Amino acid sequence: MQICIDMDYIERRISSVVMEAAGYFPVICVTGPRQSGKSTMIKHLFPDYMQFTLEDLDVREFAKNDPIAFLSQTDKGMFLDEVQNVPELLSYIQGIVDRNPQRKFVISGSSNFSLMKEISQSLAGRVGIFELLPMSYGEIKDKVTDMSLDELLFRGQYPAICTGKNVPKYFYPSYLKTYLERDVRQIANIRDMMQFHSFIKLCAARIGSIWVASQLAAEVGVSVNTINAWLSVLQTAYVVQLLRPYSASTPKRYIKSPKLYFCDTGLACSILGIETPEQLARDKMRGNLFENFVINEALKSRYNQGKDNNLMFYRDSNQNEIDLLLTKNGCIDGVEIKSAMTWHKDFQRTLDRMETLIKEPKGKKYIVYAGKMENEMAEVKLLNYKHLDAILY
Repeated sequence: MQICIDMDYIERRISSVVMEAAGYFPVICVTGPRQSGKSTMIKHLFPDYMQFTLEDLDVREFAKNDPIAFLSQTDKGMFLDEVQNVPELLSYIQGIVDRNPQRKFVISGSSNFSLMKEISQSLAGRVGIFELLPMSYGEIKDKVTDMSLDELLFRGQYPAICTGKNVPKYFYPSYLKTYLERDVRQIANIRDMMQFHSFIKLCAARIGSIWVASQLAAEVGVSVNTINAWLSVLQTAYVVQLLRPYSASTPKRYIKSPKLYFCDTGLACSILGIETPEQLARDKMRGNLFENFVINEALKSRYNQGKDNNLMFYRDSNQNEIDLLLTKNGCIDGVEIKSAMTWHKDFQRTLDRMETLIKEPKGKKYIVYAGKMENEMAEVKLLNYKHLDAILY
């Protein structure tokens, strides 16, 4: 079945590694948040594949009731969207590709943990797995050249926003209600949705903070186990992500808990009740949201290169902190993130001590900020956020 190519399509950086992997694996899996552009990218990369969405009730019933007939509709490529709705198909796909290595499948899904569990059980060794997050800054920079930082953070980077097909005031409330609540009900049996919404708002207010489940449990009025279960739901639905702490051989010195971030700053702004870029410019969470943006860009760069998440932060009991640690070529780069437009010497206080804090071989040191002045020759390099690609790729 021939798919019409969208002339407004924005090329995704992950495309090259997906196509390369398709030459080695009979099955390609692309997972990520709803509305992150998975289906659009797959249709663009594999235009001749037959496409079926398992969100469609009729298609889902056919797939469940007669999986062999469903998967035998073509002897060529097949694209199955939202495959977590009929996970039993994965076992049948395993049998098909084992008998006929020429058969090709591309599958996608928006439920992270449950989908990965099914894939690891059924398609181990047969599938290349990739995660597609909302647009990276590098993918849209030509469209946002003149956009202020506050507008960039406020708008977020979902494709519908970046292509002008929707606007934040309509997109994000609808996204939360239409997708998140449905996914939540599929993933977990949450009895009180009002309590759960309060939990989400409290998480947004803790962007860039150390995750302490007991604090949220006390504020929401539920158990610590419930809070941790709800966190897993938000991770599964690609709403939040955790940045793991650096640790070495002296465990008492290092903070052991992760830091919390959202997968998109526009979604976080909507949850926080920030309604305009001008309001964001005055909001106490602006610096946290900028940090969130940079962390997201670093994670997207890893995924877009087909690499695992190896990002960390540093914090110890003496209040030394480095916002982001990047491991590249066996060395660790340190990145301090500041939303200010003016450099201050205090920005690099912990970076200056990095040699005594980090045990592994050290790489380069950066301050990513909103100012225009850059200094590539200094030991601690000053970098405007628009040039993040220089340290991420």
